[in-house]
Amino acid sequence: MLSTLLADFRIIFERDPAARNWLEVLFCYPGLQALLLYRIAHRLHQAKLPFVPRLISHLARFFTGIEIHPGAAIGRGVFIDHGMGVVVGETAIIGDYALIYQGVTLGGTGKECGKRHPTLGTNVVVGAGAKVLGNINIGNNARIGAGSVVLRDVPSDCTVVGVPGRVVYRSGERVGPLEHGSLPDSEAQVIRALVDRIEALERQLQQLQPPPVLSALPQAESETDDAASCRLRDRVIEQFLNGAGI
Repeated sequence: MLSTLLADFRIIFERDPAARNWLEVLFCYPGLQALLLYRIAHRLHQAKLPFVPRLISHLARFFTGIEIHPGAAIGRGVFIDHGMGVVVGETAIIGDYALIYQGVTLGGTGKECGKRHPTLGTNVVVGAGAKVLGNINIGNNARIGAGSVVLRDVPSDCTVVGVPGRVVYRSGERVGPLEHGSLPDSEAQVIRALVDRIEALERQLQQLQPPPVLSALPQAESETDDAASCRLRDRVIEQFLNGAGI
């Protein structure tokens, strides 16, 4: 148990550039404190001691904002960054050196008995606010984007984004665990493909139409207004696709 606690302590200096010294990490990192209390409660839970493990878990939640059921299985070197609002269910399994951000839920989807919470492999990164629900498996080195809702198994070395979560393959490109800005936007890619298709259909339609006939001035003004409106809509679409305002 001591070697596991040391691994939990050392991983913070590797993955958090804000970690300055051991005293600050020991007293000011709720993720480390929650894991320490969890490991004590987990030992008592394995010893079939009633009430006390859940009481320790409840106190840990009160002081850290992180709720970890004593029955969960958590490996060594796990880092819960910030941690407020993290929930780990009773039958959840977290592999070694996982990185979990605030607001993450590793929960179930019903009232069934037995294994009902997710299993995370080694070196898994779960972004802020992500929800991983049900008895599913998240493969080694997988990354789950912030705010994603994952309901199905995720293969190893993959990235999941969106609601519901979609697996996005990175062509073997390895990305550091802290590089959240490199997550792909699958929804924007689909919308861009649809916009490209609409533009192609509009060009085909223009080729089929006869040349326009000159008309009176009021109608020309109307066409000018329509063109300005189209340019406005195109600009709104372009801003969305480029992430403007986010």
